[in-house]
Amino acid sequence: MTGPTRAEYCVIACAEAWRGDGEVLASPMGPIPSIGARLARLTFAPDLLLTDGEALLVRPDGTPEGWLPYREHLAWVTGGRRHVMMGASQIDRFGNQNISCIGDWERPGRQLLGVRGAPVNTLNNPTSYWIPRHSRRVFVDRVDMVCGVGYDRAAGARYHRIPRVVSDLGVFDFATPDRSMRLASLHPGVTVEQVREATGFELTVPDEVPATREPTGEELRLIREVVDPAGARAREVAA
Repeated sequence: MTGPTRAEYCVIACAEAWRGDGEVLASPMGPIPSIGARLARLTFAPDLLLTDGEALLVRPDGTPEGWLPYREHLAWVTGGRRHVMMGASQIDRFGNQNISCIGDWERPGRQLLGVRGAPVNTLNNPTSYWIPRHSRRVFVDRVDMVCGVGYDRAAGARYHRIPRVVSDLGVFDFATPDRSMRLASLHPGVTVEQVREATGFELTVPDEVPATREPTGEELRLIREVVDPAGARAREVAA
């Protein structure tokens, strides 16, 4: 078996976001977060609940194992019993996220998805982020519009928490006194200098930055043969 690819390190980093969550609803958005959530369910997070995005709870292979009506889903959303992994067109040092527009919101240069459910997600249940192309265009000093709420705006919301941000370069958290973003681990082959150069604000960087956890042989087998045999992960992160 060949060694893990960058995409597979990203899968592991996303899967780790749900470690220790217990019986919560995972809501991964995007191929690599979805692969990560299914891998977590198959390995260290057997109580994790997966959804088809509509009305069913599903097993990692997509077969139904329960029913999740919309009214029940809303109760989970507002009670801290869901852990979302969203994308971000922009994210700043306190974890504020933008998926709505680029530029002044009254006359934006580019219209994006819109605010969607980001405020409810971030204020009412843990929300992590997945960013497949780490750059200064995404990691910005200040987002053009706040959709997902960061630590400087959460005002003590009961269920607000941003466990981690995963990019194609590394893993980031907010384990700092002022709850600003910190470099938590580097993917193999990535340097601190590369991350700093690709980030539009001053990151907190520990004296020693660990490497992102390497997938085990069994995890690699599950990723390649069970969860993602078609290789969708490599289409999102090619390195």
